Amino acid sequence: MRIGLLTEGGYPYVSGDARLWCDRLVHGLAQHEFDVYALSRSEHQEDEGWIPLPPNVRRVRTAPLWMAEDDEVALGRRARRRFTEYFGELAAVLCGVPEGASGAVRSLSEGVPASEADRFANALYGLAELARDEGGLAGALRSEAAVRILERACRAPGAHRAAREARVPDLLAVAAHLERALRPLSLDWYEDDGLGAVDLCHAASGGTAVLPGLLARHFTGVPLMVTEYGVRLRTHYLTTPDAPPAVRSLLAAFQGRLAAEAYGRAEVVTAGNTHTRRWQERCGADREKLRTVYPGMDARPFAEVGESPDCVDPDALVWVGRVEPAKDLVSLLHAFAEVRKRQPKTRLRIVGAPAGPEGAAYLGHCRTLAAQLFPDEAAGPHAAGDNPVSFEEIGGPDLPVAAYAYASGAVTVLSSVVEGFPVGLAEAMLCGRATVSTDVGAVVEVIGGTGLVVPPRNPRALAEACVALLRDPERRARLGAAARARALELFTVEQNIKAFHGIYLEIVSRAPVRRVVLDGAGEPLPFSVPAEAHVAVRWTTASPRLAARGGPGWAAGRPVRATTPVPAPEGAR
Repeated sequence: MRIGLLTEGGYPYVSGDARLWCDRLVHGLAQHEFDVYALSRSEHQEDEGWIPLPPNVRRVRTAPLWMAEDDEVALGRRARRRFTEYFGELAAVLCGVPEGASGAVRSLSEGVPASEADRFANALYGLAELARDEGGLAGALRSEAAVRILERACRAPGAHRAAREARVPDLLAVAAHLERALRPLSLDWYEDDGLGAVDLCHAASGGTAVLPGLLARHFTGVPLMVTEYGVRLRTHYLTTPDAPPAVRSLLAAFQGRLAAEAYGRAEVVTAGNTHTRRWQERCGADREKLRTVYPGMDARPFAEVGESPDCVDPDALVWVGRVEPAKDLVSLLHAFAEVRKRQPKTRLRIVGAPAGPEGAAYLGHCRTLAAQLFPDEAAGPHAAGDNPVSFEEIGGPDLPVAAYAYASGAVTVLSSVVEGFPVGLAEAMLCGRATVSTDVGAVVEVIGGTGLVVPPRNPRALAEACVALLRDPERRARLGAAARARALELFTVEQNIKAFHGIYLEIVSRAPVRRVVLDGAGEPLPFSVPAEAHVAVRWTTASPRLAARGGPGWAAGRPVRATTPVPAPEGAR
């Protein structure tokens, strides 16, 4: 079959999010073909280029989200009226304005009052159809008229309090975000030679990445599947704590409505863990559509460490991850101070690179705190001091890969206050290491009963758990063996690929064939498509000829007319 893989700031770029699992998925399903439709987030990301692509990636189409391209489309009077109606209705939904109160679209749901979800969908697809008719909406979404429409919705009767309090800078910020998020409306990806030619659209994340899949479903009927390892609405709450209330409220409303629309239209929605799945249900996902597919990791780099426990330093704690405030290394350092009081020989290895400028500043703060809590210790007055806390990065001569970091310690520690799926924890489990973790995100789900879990922001509890494992080698060995067995069962690449392959077959097997066969009178002919058209096999061939609307190769072309059966000779009856 032919899969349209939709990404935002991810695959196939070198520095993309979810790059690894997408790459493993494409390589693992070599019997299928992939068309990649990627939205880039920055010029730097585009300059870094793509990772090497396998032969079954037949096409890659990209579009920038970091740069507003001028489509030079000048809307006429009727088109401007349509834009005002649809964008006004979209803004009214985000502001909580009752239907018709803002003077926006009234004809979208004549008779029975429309639900908020229906109003959002009508406005979104109305803008999409307008963009298709006019050749783009980039200029209109960046115009002063768009800001005025948004302001009118915020001031309309019934708007919620945060929207009413929006000021001009807030309106400009929200309008800029909406323009960026709605850029896929103006792309030319939705024709029969684009996303209309695939058998299935697979969005690798929520948010803007899912929008091309929604439009392909709307215009050409291609089934949609959504995969999330982190819900975009949750990410919005975590990454915009300092934004003005009006901006946070309006953007959260947009992310929530877009997520609900994607969940409602998708055939299947997959979550990377139960924690994400609960967020999806809260955002409106139907429980019957949900599947849990854990991230797949390559277990081979960690196999040697897991099978060679003799290389463990029995007096070392190891932390591995990206250095940023959410990882709460400050609590870890205070907990280690308590550990040193009970186990003076213990050392702490913090392995990881800072995540952006904020992470670099946080790393500097942690280094300063470590120097204050643990002054350099020297064996004598003429010897150089040594600090029991070391800050290192993967890629050096001592730690060329992550497995060497886990191999250097007896216990792996996770101290986060915010976490989605803890990849580092699963890697430590593959290495057969006992773990101490804070109870956040999907930690308990990943650990099962194979590690110790403590409350977040509690250095004393973290220290007590670490000391308990440092003093009991047999318990560490039992927990490490159980953790490795659990990780090999649930979190390998093979399990991930097998799950997605089964879901692909399930969706395509029940998706309608989008090819019309006409009889002599020009009417659709029943039972004209053979039953094998529903069988999930490799439809596409090496021929450059595209299948019509994603159907099998032999179905390419315009609608055909059925031929009249030729009667058999008399003697053959």
